[in-house]
Amino acid sequence: MDILAAFAHPDDETRFLGGTLAMLAVKGIRVHILIATRGEGGEVGEPPLCSQEVLGKMREGEMVCAADALGASSLFFLDYVDPVVAEDGELFPFLADFDTLVSQLENQAQKRRAITIITHGSNGEYGHPAHKLMHQAVMAAARKHGDIDVYTVSAIYEGHPKPRLANNDDLADFVLSIEPWYSTKLKATECHRTQHALFVRRASQDAGRPMSLAEVTSKEESLHHAWSRERSNLTDLLATF
Repeated sequence: MDILAAFAHPDDETRFLGGTLAMLAVKGIRVHILIATRGEGGEVGEPPLCSQEVLGKMREGEMVCAADALGASSLFFLDYVDPVVAEDGELFPFLADFDTLVSQLENQAQKRRAITIITHGSNGEYGHPAHKLMHQAVMAAARKHGDIDVYTVSAIYEGHPKPRLANNDDLADFVLSIEPWYSTKLKATECHRTQHALFVRRASQDAGRPMSLAEVTSKEESLHHAWSRERSNLTDLLATF
């Protein structure tokens, strides 16, 4: 069985789905990771680990590290460019012709014989426009193809550990304890070195003290079953999680 994990930026796959992807790989599922951009517009680290000009190349290497840690069978970039975050913190989608993006997603799923795609939620987690764009494109590809099953990450449920990152319009069909695969998720998180300051910043502010990467790496993940023509093999597998 093959699944495609399709996300906008390097680190999205680990933050929202790392434990689940590690579990699937251990159980013999071939996990293929597709990333739309190289995260060129993101943070460069504190202190800076590189210049903005070479951030994309560095984050590509971080993504290779994370994919290897998670046990992914393949990693592919769509080569879109991630816009730089505005000075006021405003986020932007990457520039893409929507129909072309949909076709690329459909083609990549077919190439890897993946009948299941896991992607961003409908609210873009914390409202990120690029996350929303990927969600919309994956859903369009699923409707166009007909046989593609879609699950989305960070679905809302009572007690969600990070409600600020929850997709409030996507009710959780599965709430997964990834405790057995937590160390693998943390290892993949450690790969994304340029983003470590970003990962801990909000939690540290809320706690009034510096928080470690381990403290902010969630041991629960949730999925919403967003699209399916019939009951999928992944649904049956997740039900035993």
